[in-house]
Amino acid sequence: MSQEEVVVLNFWPSMFGARVIMALEEKEIKFEYKEEDVFGKKTDLLLQTNPVNKKIPVLIHNGKPVCESNIILEYIDEVWKDDKNLRLIPSDPYHKAQCRFWADLIDKKVFDAGKRTWTKKGKEQEEAKQEFIETLKLLETELGEKVYFGGNDNVSMVDLVLISYYPWFHSWETIGGFSIEDHTPKLMGWVRKCLTRPAISKSLPDPLKILDRVSQIIKIHEFFYGY
Repeated sequence: MSQEEVVVLNFWPSMFGARVIMALEEKEIKFEYKEEDVFGKKTDLLLQTNPVNKKIPVLIHNGKPVCESNIILEYIDEVWKDDKNLRLIPSDPYHKAQCRFWADLIDKKVFDAGKRTWTKKGKEQEEAKQEFIETLKLLETELGEKVYFGGNDNVSMVDLVLISYYPWFHSWETIGGFSIEDHTPKLMGWVRKCLTRPAISKSLPDPLKILDRVSQIIKIHEFFYGY
């Protein structure tokens, strides 16, 4: 493994990049991190390795790029799957399909509703908060009595996808004026359990830094558009 070259292109607040880094850390894969400013001038490396979407994250493994975060997670799980490493995705076809289903649902529901809690006002914001909370309640039900979505021992792709949103929770709660803990305490217990894993806690961005960035974006919009 020491002979392999693994590079990750990412933008620090990205939940999509965070899950890739967590997966590599969980599997103890050494990699080089390269920061991209997705709102500034994109590097030639990013444009060359993801010429279609021009987005992060990108995993470059021995010179070959892999794009789209959940596809990258599956790639990581397939390439580094010896007995000493945990599996992020079940081998059983049915359980694999369920894993993909929940990961996809999280990205469709949590991302969209969470974003609208700070980009919308009034009725639209309230609807977004309700949709966000209902989605978390659904996920809490799916978690059930398990320690992790993948079971009681190890995290799965679903765990990494959902926990990658956690650093944004503080911004959504602060700006939206609500408490996730009040609505889904068991899910927040799952968050705290995930954060006891060094591979996860050290890979996630600082929630306060994200709130600061979001607050700056809101001020800019208010200045230019009266938002």
